[in-house]
Amino acid sequence: MYFWSSWYFNSDMNNFESKKILLIICGGIAAYKSLELIRLFNKKGASVKTILTKSGEKFVTPLSITSLSKNRVYSDLFDYKNEAEMDHISLSRWSDLILIAPATANTIAKLSYGLSDDLASTVVLASDKKVFLAPAMNVRMWEHPSNKDNLKKLKNYGYKIIGPEIGDMACGEYGEGKMTEPENILRYLEDYLKNIKNKKKLKALVTAGPTHEYIDPVRYIGNKSSGKQGYEIAKSLNNNGFETTLISGPTSLDITPEINIIKVNTAEEMFEKTLKNLPVDVAIFSAAVADWKVKNIKNNKIKNNNNLNLEFEKNKDILAHVSKHNSLRPKIVIGFSAETNDLIENSKKKLQDKSCDWIIANDVSDSNIGFGSDYNEVIIFDKKNKIEKIHKSKKNELADKIVNRIISEIN
Repeated sequence: MYFWSSWYFNSDMNNFESKKILLIICGGIAAYKSLELIRLFNKKGASVKTILTKSGEKFVTPLSITSLSKNRVYSDLFDYKNEAEMDHISLSRWSDLILIAPATANTIAKLSYGLSDDLASTVVLASDKKVFLAPAMNVRMWEHPSNKDNLKKLKNYGYKIIGPEIGDMACGEYGEGKMTEPENILRYLEDYLKNIKNKKKLKALVTAGPTHEYIDPVRYIGNKSSGKQGYEIAKSLNNNGFETTLISGPTSLDITPEINIIKVNTAEEMFEKTLKNLPVDVAIFSAAVADWKVKNIKNNKIKNNNNLNLEFEKNKDILAHVSKHNSLRPKIVIGFSAETNDLIENSKKKLQDKSCDWIIANDVSDSNIGFGSDYNEVIIFDKKNKIEKIHKSKKNELADKIVNRIISEIN
């Protein structure tokens, strides 16, 4: 599910003017929403051509599509009337972007394995244009491990996934799998077009995950951070056109190849890699960095028959250093405050002590929104004394809200 802040709705910019959009309509009850998409694209001045799959024809008619798009509908891979045009090549070259809405589980599976047994899948395989998918399916299909694996592959290929949303479904069930509403798909695409239109591409740096502070070659001191929130913020920045670098502590998470990922283990390594990747326009420090490290790391494994006395020393404060670094300071510096008590008081103090622009505070004592959870709930404090609470939501949704606020401030 995607959310857009109010600044967007007031924008007079039209980034769709003269754009060529290839819309692929697959077979699902949400196919009727594709007609509204065509109307919205036309209203924005875009030119729309459509591919209607055989299954899609069961839900919407070519006549309805042609009436709205003012262009013919393509459906057959081998059409003797247009064999000379080689539709799968001409359509892929004609478009500025490809949108598959609704994208069914079947189509997602075919694309993930590189199958090309119909016009839609062949066009996508033959194209070098950005591909966007708006999935729509039953909640059980959406949650099935094979579907998740297929989506993961497509994300790694650079495909953009829009949604799906949570809500009531035509089958009578409730859950995640509902196709994103046409207005929100339009806004997602306009954000994308807006950002690639900028001559100067904005740069963002994100830190995520835990750090490991070694005691000896085997043992280390760490924390429970999964890195999920930071990874979702990096993905959202990338989706919104930022040239994104992710400096990650040890995690088991994957990231799209479009994002420059730098893997580290210790706080010292994260500090060094952060400085090497400045300057940037936005820096978001979501990593759970250890405050302390072992002063004298043992070269060999410590035997368990010895008494263990460890001496610690402070790690360098990455957030404070970058915030107070006048020559390389990003336009927006954001820190996270993971607290177990006195959330508001501690976070306000951290905002002041670190000299950053925002502090995003979350209560990690709540297992439903804490480390490792797919959900989060935060309060954003900024140096202008503005406070915003974002109620419990999935971490990718929360990331979109954070990034939209960043965009509104940086523009």
